[in-house]
Amino acid sequence: MNFLSLFVLIPLMMLFALWLAKGQKQIRAVMVVGSSALLALSILLTLKFLADRAGGNSAEMLYQASFTWFEPLHIRYSVGVDGISVAMLLLSGVIVFTGTFVSWDMCKEYFLWFTLLSMGVFGFFISVDMFMMFMFYEIALIPMYLLIGVWGTGPKEYAAMKLTLMLMGASAFLMMGIFGIYYGAGGQTMNILDIAHHTGGAHVIEFSKQCIWFPITFIGFGVLGALFPFHTWSPDGHSSAPTAVSMLHAGVLMKLGGYGCFRIAIFLLPEAANELSWIFLILAGTGVVYGALSACVQTDLKYLNAYSSVSHCGMVLFAILMLTTTASTGAVLQMLSHGLMTALFFAAIGMIYHRAHTRDIRQLNGLMTVIPFLSVAFAIAGLANLGLPGLSGFVAEMTIFVGSFQNADTFHRVLTIAATTSIVVAAVYILRMVGKILYGKCTDPVQLKMHDARWEERLAIIVLIACIAGIGLTPTWLSHMIEGSVAPMMNHIGHVASQCNPFL
Repeated sequence: MNFLSLFVLIPLMMLFALWLAKGQKQIRAVMVVGSSALLALSILLTLKFLADRAGGNSAEMLYQASFTWFEPLHIRYSVGVDGISVAMLLLSGVIVFTGTFVSWDMCKEYFLWFTLLSMGVFGFFISVDMFMMFMFYEIALIPMYLLIGVWGTGPKEYAAMKLTLMLMGASAFLMMGIFGIYYGAGGQTMNILDIAHHTGGAHVIEFSKQCIWFPITFIGFGVLGALFPFHTWSPDGHSSAPTAVSMLHAGVLMKLGGYGCFRIAIFLLPEAANELSWIFLILAGTGVVYGALSACVQTDLKYLNAYSSVSHCGMVLFAILMLTTTASTGAVLQMLSHGLMTALFFAAIGMIYHRAHTRDIRQLNGLMTVIPFLSVAFAIAGLANLGLPGLSGFVAEMTIFVGSFQNADTFHRVLTIAATTSIVVAAVYILRMVGKILYGKCTDPVQLKMHDARWEERLAIIVLIACIAGIGLTPTWLSHMIEGSVAPMMNHIGHVASQCNPFL
């Protein structure tokens, strides 16, 4: 058995153990052991991957395994990883581990759906077969409806239904795009590498067909990545979701969108990506600025962070569409950075809400003197969000803007300059929010009685802060690992990517 399959088998064993578990202690034990095993496995995979690359293994995908699943459509259980997917698996391991401790008091049924969601995420990132990716994508989406609709807050039924309908609609686009690529490549293989390199019976996809399937596939994945104007499900879903679900949703699930856009839409349909990327660049750039401006007028902490996520996830799509190695490397770094810092932000917001029973910025004041540990965590999340040097946000955003500016034409550079304004806007809403909530004098009797973070909450926060600071202070190994996998993909696109400007 290929050891990558452990990323799916461990959650399956967790589901079985949770079903048998009785009492809160057993439920917690299953979740702690399982999430710790997933985190340890992702760390070991990262170390093994780096060692094998350093040892000279230059294969496009490492640790591949494949066997036939459904012969009539040539669907195979195919797994493998490169530097991009290794980074995403590491992020997923951290978020599932910390989300377990943030959800410390939740019931068995909640953890069953949470684990199923986690299995879909891990399975998606190890998949090399398009249909297998789509299947795990759906496994990750389905639990969101119940996690929000049953255990959420506020207008949870509306938020769950809106999220489900929009993402299921996007899934219909995805299915059309995947089968369009499959039949356009000759109908002989669903393997991404075979289709990209025209092996395994795959043919070159005609340019006219690429121009049909590229926008359909990009929109299908882009909806999950909060592509403007299809982003409206995200703020409502985040605001009503339980804390750990918001962490996993914004931290990992939305990254499936950017990963899928890059791995399938752009990698497999490069000529159409070259010709049509300007359309989606305008949409993604609009989303970057729109999300930041919308965050400025929010009074609910979760809505503020949700619109901030729209801006940051829009930046991922924006960077991918620039079709340069540096910008695409920055996109993956941004997925990692945003996943960690938004998870920290949602964790801190959820803990504050649990104690103060409000997320209204206007009703919170002087929390630094009442709950100093949570306040410091909240401030660090905010500073990472606005791109403070020394934290992960700075590394990711600077890599994106430098890579985007490598396109020498006016169109791309004007869009890049416009996107950089989101940094200034982010500083406005983050600093204003942090100053209002944390400083001043607390006079509310309920807030004055609040207790600071418990041990399990502190553990989750410390792990997230350590990861954010680690990427910010020592980003070189990570960027090299990612760039080593991004560069061959961009080289495959070749002159198509280097001439990406329909206005010249």
